[in-house]
Amino acid sequence: MLDPRICPACKELERRPVVEHGKRVCETCGHRWSFRHLPLFALTGPSGAGKSTVGPALVERLAGQVIVFEQDVLWVAGLRDDVEGHPRFRSAWLRMAAMTHQNGRPVVLCGTVVPPEFERLPERALFSDIHYLALVADPDVLTNRLRARPAWREWDEPRIAEMLEFNDWLQRNAASMGVSLFDTTNATLDATVDHAADWIRARLGSDEVAWDAVT
Repeated sequence: MLDPRICPACKELERRPVVEHGKRVCETCGHRWSFRHLPLFALTGPSGAGKSTVGPALVERLAGQVIVFEQDVLWVAGLRDDVEGHPRFRSAWLRMAAMTHQNGRPVVLCGTVVPPEFERLPERALFSDIHYLALVADPDVLTNRLRARPAWREWDEPRIAEMLEFNDWLQRNAASMGVSLFDTTNATLDATVDHAADWIRARLGSDEVAWDAVT
């Protein structure tokens, strides 16, 4: 599968890809080709809220409906740019998800991200929509979870404080950004997975007309 920014006819790479009515359009040569313009699902939230536990459970729960990825597998030196929002890292994941979508199943991407970090990127055009569900938790519970992590994950007190600040900021700003919230403070794993799976299925139903035409 080609990078979705590359035209299969003239081979030009477009930094700002265009998608119109289920077709990728090359602005260089005018070539149009079928393109699955699917929704992307972002399971986000602060570290310790449950993303890495819920993600694997969704693989089994939604098998055959979506493909689940953990975004940290690409958190490598070449993509760790120092620019706010890590646009190189985010763009790489959007291209990966868009290529995966061409196989006919939407992607659920597990990892900390907020809408401004995706919505401003040129690759945002490759998706019909991006839906955001953030797992959050009480500060004391989040602190205890992070302190209990193995030493190799390097969760010292300053880093924990930074995550608590993000947890608070996210809860205060979620509504204005269009982010759904689920509090895992007292929720069981099964209840959290149930909520995430139902949330995804509800939005799959709203988008299926847009992408069934090209599956």
